[in-house]
Amino acid sequence: MQSERHIFPRTGFVRLPQILTVIPVSESTWWAGVKSGKYPVGLKHGRCRFWTVEEIHELIERIAKRVGAES
Repeated sequence: MQSERHIFPRTGFVRLPQILTVIPVSESTWWAGVKSGKYPVGLKHGRCRFWTVEEIHELIERIAKRVGAES
């Protein structure tokens, strides 16, 4: 069985399913994190919510720093 490779863009916008491929949390954990301020709120356009790739990369860097400080 071949593993599926997810490609995360360098710029632009992403929706939640794309984010969850690089930040492995459940949707409910993500939304709880948004509510608590742990994760970015993103932008809403109509019924769709999306995030800039840059803010997700910043989030990944913050998580990496926190994990590095804990070890």
